[in-house]
Amino acid sequence: MQNVITKTDFSFPGQKSIYKGKVRDVYNISDKYLVMVTTDRISAFDVVLPKGIPYKGQVLNQIATKFLDATSDICPNWKIASPDPNVTIGRFCKVYPIEMIIRGYLTGSSWRTYQKGARTICGVAIPDGMKEHQRFPEPIITPTTKAKVGHDEDISRDEIFAQGLIPEEEYKTIEKYAIALFKRGTEIAAKQGLILVDTKYEFGKGEDGKIYLIDEIHTPDSSRYFYLEGYDDRQAKGEQQRQLSKEFVREWLMANGFQGHEGQAVPEMSDPFVHEISERYIELYESITGEKFNHTDTTGILQRIEKNILGFLSVHK
Repeated sequence: MQNVITKTDFSFPGQKSIYKGKVRDVYNISDKYLVMVTTDRISAFDVVLPKGIPYKGQVLNQIATKFLDATSDICPNWKIASPDPNVTIGRFCKVYPIEMIIRGYLTGSSWRTYQKGARTICGVAIPDGMKEHQRFPEPIITPTTKAKVGHDEDISRDEIFAQGLIPEEEYKTIEKYAIALFKRGTEIAAKQGLILVDTKYEFGKGEDGKIYLIDEIHTPDSSRYFYLEGYDDRQAKGEQQRQLSKEFVREWLMANGFQGHEGQAVPEMSDPFVHEISERYIELYESITGEKFNHTDTTGILQRIEKNILGFLSVHK
């Protein structure tokens, strides 16, 4: 197996704090820069799985940086530079406590909720009689809270306002950005023979008072893709859609008795299964970007990352 990054513990000049998420380790440098290291950790059902996935961090980081660049005309984003295949460095922002989930199709967790009889998700009405993987007439926004521990929770627009989580005018701007970003992502995916099914966006406020798109965008961790070719035919026959996303990992976990519930043990991940996950991530990279994936040398990967970050910080003090 290739070397993988499952944890980092760097100490950079001006470092004030480290936030360790499910996949990314974020270093706050002097409340000026955020250094985001995308590790090879993988999570499902809000649980970090025990094995890292070779090249996953590189795939996620490089897809995200490409899409940040490809959508910078829609809204400002936090990215300043990507000095390493696993690293993005951006402006320091105060993060809004809500993830903007936008869905073009009834699938995944929304389908599981629908199957149980729910006809509203996060205050959004869903028509009766829909089938799994069916396209919504218009994309819907189903926000979630950002849980520091445990599961993110669905929340409605009205609840966001009632709880004072985001000022109404700022939320409307975020909503407008999310819809425009999803439209652009859909167009880019279609050119590559893919359907952008659903995704999440996160936003923050900079010291200049502007709202910035932050974190990742349109990666297989934050998004679900179907193959465009054959979608209608499979839908008409009631067949499962061919998809590029993390859903197959969730399905494998569910088939092995794990959904993140208390008392459930994560099943053993064999080396061949880990390799399969890695190949699926690389397949998505090549499908969505239309470019061949460059397998970077993972020998001494932590030393390489540290050197490249220090190189940026030495120039941008």
